[in-house]
Amino acid sequence: MGWWGRLFDARDARVRMVLLDLSGLGYLLFVPHSASVPSPTQWTLAVAAFAVAVVAYRRPVVNLVAQTALLAVAIGLVEDITINQVGASWALLEVTMLAGRARTIWLAAGLLIVVDLTDSIGDPLRQVGSGVVGLGLEVGVPVLLGLVIRANREVGRQALERALAEQRRRESEGRAARADERAAIARELHDVVAHHVASMVLRVGVARHVLTDLDPRVDEVFDDVHGTGTAALSELRGLVAVLRDPDGVRGDAALTAIEPAALPSALGAAVDRARQSGITVEADVDAAIGSLDAVRGLAVLRLTQEALTNVARHAGTSARARLVVAVRDGAVHWEVTDDGGVDGDRTSTAVPAGGGHGVTGMTERVEVLGGRLEAGPTGTGWRVRTVLPNTLPTPAPRARAVPPGTPTRRPA
Repeated sequence: MGWWGRLFDARDARVRMVLLDLSGLGYLLFVPHSASVPSPTQWTLAVAAFAVAVVAYRRPVVNLVAQTALLAVAIGLVEDITINQVGASWALLEVTMLAGRARTIWLAAGLLIVVDLTDSIGDPLRQVGSGVVGLGLEVGVPVLLGLVIRANREVGRQALERALAEQRRRESEGRAARADERAAIARELHDVVAHHVASMVLRVGVARHVLTDLDPRVDEVFDDVHGTGTAALSELRGLVAVLRDPDGVRGDAALTAIEPAALPSALGAAVDRARQSGITVEADVDAAIGSLDAVRGLAVLRLTQEALTNVARHAGTSARARLVVAVRDGAVHWEVTDDGGVDGDRTSTAVPAGGGHGVTGMTERVEVLGGRLEAGPTGTGWRVRTVLPNTLPTPAPRARAVPPGTPTRRPA
């Protein structure tokens, strides 16, 4: 609505009154009058009208009654009643714009008409007719303008309500779509992934009981596979529960958080699991990671798990790996390097190579936190590293590309 709508906003009534008073003062000081200067009575009535307008700006009905009373007095005492006429007309405009009921508007207009017609008592018929026509300006214009402003406000209010309703509808449809998508993913996880994991855990459990005379090393591998599968099945079930009912499992926080105090032990468990698979892992973990926020703590844990799994998968169980996690100036410096296994063999089949999306997932996880994942060969081995800042800036560029011709191994 621009400045016009702002001028007639209900919150700016005092500004309108001050502008009106300044206009009236200018009329008294600079506009020529029949007398050389306005009389003291005219000044008194004008100043009273100015004061009432400023004091009663929040009470339009009170302002109208007072302005109308001052007009009635001016009709009987002074010849030039312009200031009081304008004050009463503007007060009628304020009532029309702000009154809660239509009856108030018409009663206010009737009051001003009666008072204004008293100025025509005893005048010739021609002058009475001229006074009646003048009511069109003094009463009709304020009422008409006020009704137009009220109508515009109502149209604006309805448009805002429609926009809010449309926004709520879109949000509702979006929530419904996300719920359907979560339900579909949950079904897939439950019917395919969780089913197969549960089957593998069950078969390993059966094998442990059927095969009694096992080499202790084989029995240790069975124990590790059974424990890992059971933990994975538990996490899958938790994920399915979150997807099906986010509100019932504390929403997305169940997927994106880990207690800071539990991070050191969780990293230690990830390192131990990698060692159990045959990898030699040297871990240099800063004790300050226990004070990280939950989101970055979970990111460090998942990056470590994925990187050590990739070492076993691509460099083989004879590889040597080094994990470094340091906290400097609030930022987390994380790195995993390996030597490539025996004679730098990256094609070891000790752990079957996959065609998954491990590095892609790691990259996306790091970018969400404002970092950049760097992955590439170093010497005979491989290095993955990143820095997670202590703030969340705009998303960083994608992972640094490996120059053409550089030997690489397939990401997990």
